[in-house]
Amino acid sequence: MSPIKVQLKVKESPPGVKGDRAQGGTKSATLESGAEIQVPLFIEEGDIIEINTETGEYVKRV
Repeated sequence: MSPIKVQLKVKESPPGVKGDRAQGGTKSATLESGAEIQVPLFIEEGDIIEINTETGEYVKRV
């Protein structure tokens, strides 16, 4: 059984654009695993984040 939460490094993430609320304050980021998910605007390349593997969603920055 795989873990429900995993910690991965953000490989690529464009800078967050303040005031861009069309996406509800999120942007896409590519993780070291190659997966692409939506993360909050404050997440930057090199950050370690926790992902819920059941939903594929961002949980928190570690």
